[in-house]
Amino acid sequence: MVHLREENVEYFTEKEEEFTSLLVEIGTKKTIAKVLVFLAGTPKASSRAIEHGTDMRQPEISIATKYLTDQGWIKSSEIPPENKGRPVKIYELAKPINAIMNSIEEEKKLEAKNQLALVKKLRNYLD
Repeated sequence: MVHLREENVEYFTEKEEEFTSLLVEIGTKKTIAKVLVFLAGTPKASSRAIEHGTDMRQPEISIATKYLTDQGWIKSSEIPPENKGRPVKIYELAKPINAIMNSIEEEKKLEAKNQLALVKKLRNYLD
C-alpha cells in the first residue's frame, strides 16, 4: 500500500484572477503575478501546491520564486523528505501584500517619471 502525503491545493477565485490580470496589465510578468497572488491567498505553500494552484510548470515557478525572493517579497524554507529524495521547499510572503503593492507602486511611479523625462528630452530636439 502506498501512502501519499495529503495536501490541500488552493485554486484561484475570480477576484484573484482579476488581481493577476491587473498586475500583468501594469507590466508584471504573468508567472510572477500568478505566484504572488497565489501566495497572498495562502499562508504557506509547497512548490508543488503552487504548480497545481497556478497551473504552471515547475521551471516557471522556479524562475518566478527566484525573482520574488530577490525582491524580498517571499521567503522559503525546506522540509526534510519523508523518505529519500530532495527536501520540499515551502514558500510564503516575506512581507504583507500591501507592502509589496507599495513597492510596485513606487517602481511604477519611477518608471513613469523616467518616461516623461525622456519625452521632455525629445521635445528639446523640436525647439
